[in-house]
Amino acid sequence: MKKILFLAFLLNLSVGFTQTEAALRQKANDLAHRFIIIDTHIDVPYRMLEKWEDISQRTEGGDFDYERAKKGGLSAPFMSIYVPASLQKTAGSSKVMADSLIDMVEGWVKKHPEKFALAYTPEDVRRNFKKGLISFPLGMENGSPIETDLKNVAHFAKRGIRYITLTHSEDNLICDASYSLNNKWKGLSQFGLEVVKEMNRVGIMIDVSHVSDNTIEQVLQISTTPLIASHSSCRAFTPGFSRNLPDNLIKKIAEKGGVVQINFSSMFLDSAIASAFMKQRAAFAVYSVENNLKANDPKQKEYEEAYKKQNPMQKTTIQRLADHFDHVVK
Repeated sequence: MKKILFLAFLLNLSVGFTQTEAALRQKANDLAHRFIIIDTHIDVPYRMLEKWEDISQRTEGGDFDYERAKKGGLSAPFMSIYVPASLQKTAGSSKVMADSLIDMVEGWVKKHPEKFALAYTPEDVRRNFKKGLISFPLGMENGSPIETDLKNVAHFAKRGIRYITLTHSEDNLICDASYSLNNKWKGLSQFGLEVVKEMNRVGIMIDVSHVSDNTIEQVLQISTTPLIASHSSCRAFTPGFSRNLPDNLIKKIAEKGGVVQINFSSMFLDSAIASAFMKQRAAFAVYSVENNLKANDPKQKEYEEAYKKQNPMQKTTIQRLADHFDHVVK
């Protein structure tokens, strides 16, 4: 995949410090449209469940639509088939949601074949890029739709899923989550071991964003293929923020030929903002327990919105984002 390059890396190599801001912007724009740019995690499908918008046009909400992707040179955004942890408590519901979100993405392609195309291989991405189409590869965030049946791994491979994030915000039947307070399996479960092997067999990449350090260590030992972290930044800049990767695991992922993709969200990049997020998360959990509320309860959502309004999250700088790229390279 010689043409699939990090734009930031290209800029670092090719931009002179004496150029004017206008010249730098022009160079960045030229590079962004000359090369294939991949984003391994775009939360559009689940966002559409909360508020439907036509992504073939410029949208009011969210960060992705056709117009902005074309303007910025985004070639192949992985559509995240995100399934909330809450659904894993009801048998069958996780798989149903995953299939319905895949149907949604396929529907966009059928409705707008002049703008979007599905992509199952790197060659599909290259071919679509030459045609001027935006590719939609698929990644599933949370392995809970596999449920208790290993056959579902092959099912989702056939449906176009090319990576699976083993879990999300809570421990599931496969492994422990990075946010977990219980560490139910101390890494992978026995079923999780089989899931990893089956993903290797059918050709689905293993995504270790959202999983515990123990889980990553064990997957590194078992997997016969490289791993990816689809959206994780560096813990060196956010001590105690377990969603980010520590240096030793960044190195081990690299040694196995894997890829670490940086999360652009400020709380992943800056320790002060990460601390504020963890404080917010704890407040939400306390309110939920004290009032016996579920995550989707209107009262819970009302409390969360009020909390966010009273305690707005800050944003970090582009320099700090670049620091994370540099740190992974080093």
